Amino acid sequence: MAALKRIIEEGLPPAPVTAVAGYGVITPFRDSISALGLSYMVGITTQMTVWPPGDETLPPPPWSGKGRHPTNLRRSDGHRPVSVRALALKLPARAWRTVKWREGTRGIVQSRFATLRVRAAHRDEGRSEPRRREWLLIDWPRGEEEPTKYWLSTILEETSLPELVGLSTIRWRIERNFEEMKGELGLDHYEGRNWIGFHHHGALCIAAYAFLAAERARLSPPEAIAFLKPAALPEGFRPRGSARAS
Repeated sequence: MAALKRIIEEGLPPAPVTAVAGYGVITPFRDSISALGLSYMVGITTQMTVWPPGDETLPPPPWSGKGRHPTNLRRSDGHRPVSVRALALKLPARAWRTVKWREGTRGIVQSRFATLRVRAAHRDEGRSEPRRREWLLIDWPRGEEEPTKYWLSTILEETSLPELVGLSTIRWRIERNFEEMKGELGLDHYEGRNWIGFHHHGALCIAAYAFLAAERARLSPPEAIAFLKPAALPEGFRPRGSARAS
């Protein structure tokens, strides 16, 4: 909360909230993030429905002259939202662009992505105005029969595709950070019974990891290292501790 307060007071652009599809499909969760004045980049499932570009919910029906004036948006049998999967499969080939989004141990990691400006359609027939348009980001790796991942995002409309892809994959870096802190620095090895001790342990692990990350950035080669080949073993080499050859 202190960080959020500082962001608001100093006018800093807050980073988008990221979440897996288990949270991203929950409309109240996304609405709550927007109510805080924050943007998001959340995963969603293939069944989530949206209104494609240029398509909208129908306006309220005309007033019959009796009772209250209708205010709720509506749908019809021939005018309904579509799932993000169905929308993605109908996109033309020119809609997909290859984006390189990180360097792995085997070289550049890349995939094909497409973006659309859509409106989330969950229960919008009970609303008086349509939801705002947001980004739908779709990942369809080459060799796959259909798209594999989908995201919704409320970040600025002028955001470029590489920036969208970078935000959608930022969780991979965070998860890797935790994995390395647990495996290399013992973040998960604390066995105390009080908050102060756990807090100190976590702070020291994070500080140590920050130092190692800085050293890695300073010493690692700037390009992918997939081209490097393992050195040839010298003649007669025997790993330490192994049985001697007969």
